[in-house]
Amino acid sequence: MTIDSDATTAFSQLPLPPLLLQAVEELGFENCTEIQALTLPAIAEGHDIAAQAQTGTGKTAAFLLGSFARLLENDGGERQQNQPRMLVLAPTRELAIQIKKDADALGKHTGLKSMVAYGGVDYEKQRKELADGVDIVIGTPGRLIDYFKQKVFNLKRLEICVLDEADRMFDLGFIADIRFLLRRMPEPENRTSMLFSATLSHRVMELAYEHMNNPVAIKTEARNVTADGVRQALYHPASDEKIPLLLGLIQSKKPERAIVFVNTKRVAEKVDAYLTGNGVACGTLSGDVRQKKRQKILNEFTSGNLSALIATDVAARGLHIDDVTHVFNYDLPQHAEDYVHRIGRTARAGTQGEAVSFVCEEYAFSLPEIQEYIGQSIPTEAITDEMLVEPQKPVWGDRSDRVQPRNGKGAGPGGRGGRRSGGGGRHRGGSKPRGRQQGSNSSPDTSATGPATASTTASSTTGGAPPHADANSTSAPKKRRRRRRKPKPAGDKPAGESS
Repeated sequence: MTIDSDATTAFSQLPLPPLLLQAVEELGFENCTEIQALTLPAIAEGHDIAAQAQTGTGKTAAFLLGSFARLLENDGGERQQNQPRMLVLAPTRELAIQIKKDADALGKHTGLKSMVAYGGVDYEKQRKELADGVDIVIGTPGRLIDYFKQKVFNLKRLEICVLDEADRMFDLGFIADIRFLLRRMPEPENRTSMLFSATLSHRVMELAYEHMNNPVAIKTEARNVTADGVRQALYHPASDEKIPLLLGLIQSKKPERAIVFVNTKRVAEKVDAYLTGNGVACGTLSGDVRQKKRQKILNEFTSGNLSALIATDVAARGLHIDDVTHVFNYDLPQHAEDYVHRIGRTARAGTQGEAVSFVCEEYAFSLPEIQEYIGQSIPTEAITDEMLVEPQKPVWGDRSDRVQPRNGKGAGPGGRGGRRSGGGGRHRGGSKPRGRQQGSNSSPDTSATGPATASTTASSTTGGAPPHADANSTSAPKKRRRRRRKPKPAGDKPAGESS
């Protein structure tokens, strides 16, 4: 099937119900993006689609408007209360929440009821909402399968299935879960299926042809892998110059809303501490931050209370935050695709933005792959002394909101809390090792004279005193007691030996 693209197509020209057009008009949208102009007519004609488009081009609105139009054509027939009509699968919690917000805005006049299910919070609340009955379920695979196996809902009357960010599903290892749910839906001929992905790779298309009904492959004709509105720049700082350079760029560029991407949670905490200590209102998104706290930080960043968001790649895909003016790659990503998704957080829906990347000695090896992937050489800018700001003392935040490891080890700014907090070594909670006293077998005898003062180093002038003995103490170290063997019974003596 051949579909012609028209970048100036208005929503009013498409076969959308008046209730949807009213919501689109209230949101201030007039013309479709390219992916919307390509997919909406195909969905209206009843085709399954496998669509590829750049990030930030309006894929969510495309499948929501197309799906809502199909659902409004009929009342869903006879179905039980726990049988939803539409299922949207997303790889991350943040993306699922964002889709729910868009669904509420675009479907506000339709009367269609939607809910979102994801891990980390509100287990019973989500369970009850799903059991009470909804038209549209949006969620992550793990939580949905949990409810499905408890028979909270079933998919026997499902009309529409949407798989968003399919390539990310493969990257996160969710494909087995996706196939589990797809096999429990009506046959592909009896439902409408949509797949959206940043890349239509061989494995993505294999999934599409296995579980969809002859899908139409739709690709936008983008000239570049990255959005045209992103101004890209590279700096080559030494590792100890990255914090001063970041502070200098923030002071000079004065971004209204910026995302700083790092590769590890430990570096995220470090950047957060320095930005906070230098007067930059910021929050951190990483894997060990509890879900409620993560959502609070996102809301504060979206509302403008925070000017900077420090994030690992948990926030690199699927988030649509308006008016992000700058993206800083404090750590250069180790995969070229992640670079595209990171800088795609700015210059969304035709706006302008700036992406600045630091190429330090630790991650410089990723640069050739990135430039080859995007098909262009990223301009390099020189670092001057005026750009490097002397940082103030870092302010380490409260980490009580973070998920604690099950073994009780804390994770402070120094790294592994269990080994560096003292009083326990590598044993859980600082408890003494079993079967021996804490310390060594040559520890001083404290039964009569009280605790001895431990010395941190062994002294060669004390006659080879053990390292845990006090060099100035007159008490002799406790001698090792040899275990005596029990005498063997007489009946066990070897033959020929006299008694």
